[in-house]
Amino acid sequence: MVRRGIANVLEGIGYYGVQRPQTTAAPFLIVWNFTKQCNFRCKHCYENAGPKPAPDELTTEEAKHAIDEFANAGVVALSFSGGEPLVRKDFFEVAKYAAEKEFYVSVASNGTLITEKIAQKMKAADVQYIEISLDGFEKTHDEFRGIQGAWKRTIDGVKNCVEAGLDTCVATTATHYNLKEIPKLVEFIEKDLHAKRFIAFNFIPVSRGKEIVDQDLTPKEREELLDFLYSKLIDNNSKLDTFSTAPQYAVTSYKFAFGPVVATHFTNRAASEMLKGRTKSLTEFIGGCGAGRLYCGMEPNGDIEPCVFIPIKVGNIREQNLVNIWRNSSILKQIRNRELFKGCGECEYKYICGGCRARAYAYFNDLQGPDPGCSINQKYWEEVKSSQIIGQARLTVQGHR
Repeated sequence: MVRRGIANVLEGIGYYGVQRPQTTAAPFLIVWNFTKQCNFRCKHCYENAGPKPAPDELTTEEAKHAIDEFANAGVVALSFSGGEPLVRKDFFEVAKYAAEKEFYVSVASNGTLITEKIAQKMKAADVQYIEISLDGFEKTHDEFRGIQGAWKRTIDGVKNCVEAGLDTCVATTATHYNLKEIPKLVEFIEKDLHAKRFIAFNFIPVSRGKEIVDQDLTPKEREELLDFLYSKLIDNNSKLDTFSTAPQYAVTSYKFAFGPVVATHFTNRAASEMLKGRTKSLTEFIGGCGAGRLYCGMEPNGDIEPCVFIPIKVGNIREQNLVNIWRNSSILKQIRNRELFKGCGECEYKYICGGCRARAYAYFNDLQGPDPGCSINQKYWEEVKSSQIIGQARLTVQGHR
C-alpha cells in the first residue's frame, strides 16, 4: 500500500512534472457511491438516495473488475459510500476483495446498521477506517436525517465500531441547523463515544442539498469553525483529531504557521513551535481541494466524476480505462488549472486552497468559478445571497398571481 502510494506520486511527477499543487498519476483515492439505496432521507444528500437501488448498478463481478482496474492504475485508497453501502448484500465480499488487492479500505455509513456483529465483520474484512455521520444531538440529527430514532441507532453504531477496534471517525455536515451544537458535539464524541477523529464536511448545495441552500454557513462562520477545529487539533490535552473537508482548512494551518495566529491556537505552544516552517511545502504540494487531481468519485453504475459532489460524468469504468480518463478528460484539466479560476485564481492562497470546486460549480455552474465560502471571496458570497433574495421574491410574486 505504501509502495503503491509512493509510486503514484512519483509517476505523477514524472508525467505532469513538479506542480503546485501536484496531480497524481491516478486518483490517490476513489470515493465509490456503492449503491443509491439508503434507509435514510437526509436533507443534504448529494446522491438523492432512496429506498431502492438504481437499476444499472455494477454487479458483484463488475465491481471486482473495477477494483482490478483501480489496482492496475495505481489507486491507493478506496472509500465505500452511497447511499448506505452496508445495504448491498455483496458489500463484504467486494470490500474484502479490495483489501486483498492491498487497497486502504474505508467506509462512509450512517451507522444504523452496524451491530456488534457487523462491526466485527468489517474488522475481519480488513476495513481500516469507518466514518459515521452524526449531525448534532438527538433532535437535530433525527430531523436532518429524516428518520425518528436515527440518533440512538447511530450512537450504537459508533460505539460498536470503537469497541471492535476500528479506526472510527464521526462526520458532521456543518450548516445553520447544527453550527451552535458542534463544540459540545465534539466534546461528546471525544469523551463519551471515544472516536479517534471528527471531520466537519463542507455543505455543498447539490441534488437534495439545493433545497436547504439557505442553511449554508457564511464565510465568517466557516472561518471561525475552522479556527476552532484547528485549535483542537493542536491541543495536547485533546485525544480527538479534528479535520474539515473545506479546503480553507489548509489556509488555517498555513496562517497559523506563518502569519497571524488566532487566540485559540495558543493552547499549545509546543505544537506551535513544532509546526512552524513545515507547513508551506506540504500545503502547496497537497493543494487543498483535491477534486480531479488527487481524488475522484464513482457512481453506482461506474460513471467517473471529478468529485462525488460534482455531478459531471467524465467517463465510465465499464467502458474506459481509468488512466485514460484521468489523463485526457477536458473537465479534469479545467479543474487542475488554477491560473484560470475566478476569484480563487487571484488569491495568494490559490496553490494551498484553490477553493472548493464543487461549491463553485453548485453556486455558479462554473468549475473554474469562485468558492463563495471564504472571506476573501466575500463579494461573491454577497452576490449569491442577493440572487437568492431576488429568486425568492419572484417565487412569492408568482405565488400571489
